[in-house]
Amino acid sequence: MINFRYHVVSLTAVFLALAIGLVVGTAALNGPVVDTLKDRVDALSKDNSNYREQASQYRDELNRGQDFATQVSPGLLNGKLTGRKLVVVVLPSGKDYADGVTSMLEVAGATITGRVTLQDKFFDPPNALELLGLAERAARPTVSAEGLPLNSDGVETSSALLALALLQKVPAVDEQDLTAVLTAYTEPGYLQVSDDVVPGAEAAVVVSGLPPVDRDAAKKNQNAVTVVAQFSRNKPVIVAGNGIGEGNLVSEVRGDPTLVSKVSTVDNVSTTQGQLATALTVVERVVAAKVGQYGLSGSSLVPKTAG
Repeated sequence: MINFRYHVVSLTAVFLALAIGLVVGTAALNGPVVDTLKDRVDALSKDNSNYREQASQYRDELNRGQDFATQVSPGLLNGKLTGRKLVVVVLPSGKDYADGVTSMLEVAGATITGRVTLQDKFFDPPNALELLGLAERAARPTVSAEGLPLNSDGVETSSALLALALLQKVPAVDEQDLTAVLTAYTEPGYLQVSDDVVPGAEAAVVVSGLPPVDRDAAKKNQNAVTVVAQFSRNKPVIVAGNGIGEGNLVSEVRGDPTLVSKVSTVDNVSTTQGQLATALTVVERVVAAKVGQYGLSGSSLVPKTAG
């Protein structure tokens, strides 16, 4: 007769059998499973080590490539810009690259008439009206407001005035007038300028980096294009930028049918190779009067006539 004690004994036997099975199974599989996991961990560790070594090698190669560009730059540039007067116009995003670009231009023999760094404030949309007023007040006898764009775009009007003051023209700009114009913009924080700025540059090199990404990014990016457009109205302009992503100054210039026909660009100015390419592009644009688009995403890394 089956009673309660029978059920208890049966259930106990079942659980005991399960327990014994788990113990036996675990003991049987423990060795192979642990060995397999250990092999996988060892393999991943070796992969990570290989990747670290590869990354280190890439860094070394990049550094060696930049050292190589620095070492060969005197031979490639070889005084090809001797006697040429250039102004370096730096956007807020290009500050880290301005020294490298300027150094390469000087290796080529160029005379830098000054460095003008446009501040973030210059590109902020709310400041358009103040920039219009500044352009009117800053004008001087040899830097006349006559002929400046007549609209509500303060960046366009002020850029046109600055280009007029910094670049060659007839009659020549008086140095005191240039100082007055620049002071009108530096005092309220729109510009920073080097101490030795003089007028009379025959071309402008615009140095930029990655585009802004804030809520006013689209308008700021367009304002940067406006600066290039005004400086390129009567004189050669070379844009040295970083990358070609959306809103990037280089890509905007290359995508503009008017600007791309008269403004040369380099898209890897963050590297020494790109800074060397910038100087070579300036040689092509200023000396040979040719326009080209160079860098990692250009028609070639450097102008074909670079050598």
